[in-house]
Amino acid sequence: MEFWKGTVEGMVTSKDFWKDKKVLISGHTGFKGSWLSLWLQKMGSVVTGYSLPAPTIPNMFETAKVSSGMTSHSGDIRDLDHLTRVMSECQPEIIIHMAAQSLVLFSYENPVDTYATNVMGTVNILEAARRVRSAKVIIVVTSDKCYQNKEWFWSYREYDPMGGHDPYSSSKGCAELITSAYRNSYFPEKSYDDHGVAIGSVRAGNVIGGGDWSKDRLIPDIMRALMQKRPVIIRNPDSVRPWQYVLEPLNGYLCLAERLWENGPEFSGAWNFGPKDDDSKPVAWIVEALTKQWGDDSTWELDILTHQHESHQLKLDSSKARTLLDWSTRIPLSKTLMLIVDWYQAYQQKEDMRKITENEIECFEKASHAGNGL
Repeated sequence: MEFWKGTVEGMVTSKDFWKDKKVLISGHTGFKGSWLSLWLQKMGSVVTGYSLPAPTIPNMFETAKVSSGMTSHSGDIRDLDHLTRVMSECQPEIIIHMAAQSLVLFSYENPVDTYATNVMGTVNILEAARRVRSAKVIIVVTSDKCYQNKEWFWSYREYDPMGGHDPYSSSKGCAELITSAYRNSYFPEKSYDDHGVAIGSVRAGNVIGGGDWSKDRLIPDIMRALMQKRPVIIRNPDSVRPWQYVLEPLNGYLCLAERLWENGPEFSGAWNFGPKDDDSKPVAWIVEALTKQWGDDSTWELDILTHQHESHQLKLDSSKARTLLDWSTRIPLSKTLMLIVDWYQAYQQKEDMRKITENEIECFEKASHAGNGL
């Protein structure tokens, strides 16, 4: 536990609240979805997942045996009828919508699939919830890239305009507008006593941790290269991102869900969950730290090929979450990178990755509850 000393006090999700809660997660086979599924299982929730099969081989969902403690449905979020049947069967009290096409470069090559999944998928989850009427809380996970990015140096707040240069980013802006429209049209705050449904949308950027094998994403690209003992190839070394440990925003989503359950419309709306300014670092800083931590004389090189546009500067202002939820990030970026290296090296050594991941979650919980660490 020595590793977790120096954490910062703040709100952490309550095990008592989540015990026996019926939760539906869309996108549970993905990187964040797998971590969230394991955490909810650990807290005693009745978890149902709805998703296409895990998108990569290997993947965390299978590696950490996530399905062993939940009900897992294979389905396409674009299939409203199937989604509605599953939702009607499991009668979720809380819905966390994470299913998405989440890669910028893929969106350039496959814009129709990206919009169909991220736009109509959001419509379908909200429409299925409207038809089934079992959910009291709905969390729609979008992205920090939903904002109209002006490449400025200050941080974006929840009321800044939606936008997006590329299909992925603009699809996430659309998902935010859809969520707002459904909330205003079918679940208005002024009529909460009648419908009893509270909806929040959450935005986090560059969530990193063990178990991500996505293509064209920095940490998986680095880990694959290091495990294969070849140089790491980097596209945009000067791009600055708000890096954060995977359990940080997930904790924010769960804390928000608790408040939406208890206080309804007081906490409805959009929320940013971003790291402290000190943890917004350029890509080159990340790759230098990871190659040094990994060892084996690892190196990196600049990719000289021409690539599609990606934002260079994007930070979130999380003042709302800090003030109203008492939420803050706890794990410094340097420790996050150490955890990532430890996770992938444990995987390489064929350790029990469910146990490794559950231990990480437990350490995070204990350090957070302790305030100043263990």
